[in-house]
Amino acid sequence: MTAEYKVQGDVAVITLNNPPVNGLGYDTRVGITNGLEKANADPAVKAIVLTGADKAFSGGADIREFGTAKATQEPNLLSVIRAVETSAKPVVAAIHTVCMGGGLELALGAHYRIAAPGAKIALPEVKLGLIPGAGGTVRLPRVLGVETALNMIVSGEPVNSEMLASLPGQKLFDKMASSPEKLLDEAVAFAKDVAANGGELPLVRNLPAKHPNGDAYFQFARNMVKGMAKNFPAPAKCVDAVENATKMKFDDALAKEREIFVNLMLTPESAALRHIFAAERAASKIPDVGDDVKPRDVKSVAVIGAGTMGGGIAMNFLNAGIPVKMLEMKQEALDKGLATIRKNYEAQVKKGKLKQDKYDQRMALLSTTLDYADLKDADLIIEAVFEELGVKEQVFKKLDEVAKQGAILASNTSTLDVDKIAAFTKRPQDVVGMHFFSPANVMKLLEVVRGAKTAKDVLATVMAIAKKIKKTAVVSGVCDGFIGNRMIEQYSRQAGFLIEEGATPQQVDKAIEKFGFAMGPFRMGDLAGNDIGWAIRKRRYQEKPDMKYSKTADLLCEMGRFGQKTGAGWYDYQPGKRDAIPSKAVEDMIEKHRKDQGITPRKISDQEIVERLVYSLVNEGAHILEDGIASKASDIDMVYLTGYGFPIWRGGPMKYADQMGLFNVAESMKRFAQNPRDDAAFWQPAPMLAKLAAAGKTFN
Repeated sequence: MTAEYKVQGDVAVITLNNPPVNGLGYDTRVGITNGLEKANADPAVKAIVLTGADKAFSGGADIREFGTAKATQEPNLLSVIRAVETSAKPVVAAIHTVCMGGGLELALGAHYRIAAPGAKIALPEVKLGLIPGAGGTVRLPRVLGVETALNMIVSGEPVNSEMLASLPGQKLFDKMASSPEKLLDEAVAFAKDVAANGGELPLVRNLPAKHPNGDAYFQFARNMVKGMAKNFPAPAKCVDAVENATKMKFDDALAKEREIFVNLMLTPESAALRHIFAAERAASKIPDVGDDVKPRDVKSVAVIGAGTMGGGIAMNFLNAGIPVKMLEMKQEALDKGLATIRKNYEAQVKKGKLKQDKYDQRMALLSTTLDYADLKDADLIIEAVFEELGVKEQVFKKLDEVAKQGAILASNTSTLDVDKIAAFTKRPQDVVGMHFFSPANVMKLLEVVRGAKTAKDVLATVMAIAKKIKKTAVVSGVCDGFIGNRMIEQYSRQAGFLIEEGATPQQVDKAIEKFGFAMGPFRMGDLAGNDIGWAIRKRRYQEKPDMKYSKTADLLCEMGRFGQKTGAGWYDYQPGKRDAIPSKAVEDMIEKHRKDQGITPRKISDQEIVERLVYSLVNEGAHILEDGIASKASDIDMVYLTGYGFPIWRGGPMKYADQMGLFNVAESMKRFAQNPRDDAAFWQPAPMLAKLAAAGKTFN
């Protein structure tokens, strides 16, 4: 059992013990109900305390059981809560540290609740595309009031126990413990008192749930939710469920809540969000790097390059309280980089997102230098210099001379061969790729590139430091473009073919943005700089002469239209504004190119645009899995969700393909291969994709 039973005097203590967050898995549920039965059958026991071991009361459902028969096997959570409610002896929930989801619903079933200060209280199911499914929407409004409860349920955000205890008229907590350390002793004493007092045991279900202006309030709440979460069905259903709690009998509202929960569980949006929840945790697990591999200490960091990327990288470490030394070749470049960091922080202070003392603390952790010798004590050195192998060679040879033994040498390269970079040193085991995404102080993704000789403890260190600086780290093997940029190249090629064949840049962008991407390929090119893609294509023409591209992107660059930085790219831009205005010059260039190539433009549907763009990512993703560049499909999804603006409610390209059915995806690819203007060789389904499709299986 994962629930322990002990008797302290005349009080039985049932302790949930299912690490890491005492998830309410089947064995834990059985342990609770067995404990309740045992306590009620023992005449020496007068009251029961329910609590959690170590660092949680309970974090709710056991995620390991999601989608399995065990998740609903009796006793399910509703049955456990009913057993708590109907206990003949008073049950006191002793809440500490984490009390979320099913854990909070369980506590709401107890007769009394005592909370330690600092406990995080939440019903976060909405973040998994669900509503609370074991009475949360029906009970929480009865103890906190309708508006406070609905705000918590719709946001899913945790609230501190002291904050909730201070609300006027709240009935969530009967008592606050003096400290987390004294919680159990005070809970046992409280349980003895309520048992001695006798009388009818209070139940949350018997409290009223009313709003004085219910109809108007719930309509207002619906309008707010609709505007903020149009692609997610769960928030609006939270409003429905709480309204039901105010208008239906308790058991009817409970049954309706369960019905909504079950229906949401079947939606693609919930499947996507649950996939992301699991994928984010799985990304930090490297198959051959176990818990026995101890990370190295990182107490100081050096960053080479004070440009946009270098400055952004430095800010991540300053935010985490880690000292940073920034190196540049010229004082002018250092001053400029320092000014940009100050400006970024000052903007946060002005908006009230950062307190002045925090800003001062962060800037005090930053020092600068023009001399490589000053990097001799750094535990981690990250270069963010120009993306050219010769430049990287100079930097790493210099680092090999000055860096202390055991220092980790990281490259922020986005496409270059990390093994070649490592070979510029006598310590390839200490070299790793840390590919930050721009702006580095904002974007969550960090591609960790594992070289052939990268040491396991280096990987463990980088994964741990990524967590500290609040990045989602995904491990990639060495190849041109790693995971993200290798895939985006195929996506960009398709975008080029689509405009050659008859679409306009704005039609392609609008179609994929309607699908849910943050930005279409042409707006993205203008933002990043079209000259970057041009440089890559020039390299490709030498390395892979058989690889087919539309010439429109090259023609655009020959016109000097590099994007927002030059005021003109695929779109026109007005000074100081980012609005993308359709360009007559670009339209004329595309039209002339079609004539020169003998292409008769055709009408292209938005569906074809979306399928060709998204399935190009999927097919290349399948090749990446085959090549061992990514260890699992969910890692590819995390790269695209956190670094490339793929719509969250679709779960990433590989999850989306799973939901569409891999057989259907492969059939579409075969159809695209028949298009004489496209790249027939690319559209042959990757062997892994073809095999999974034939077997009726999925990537994830």
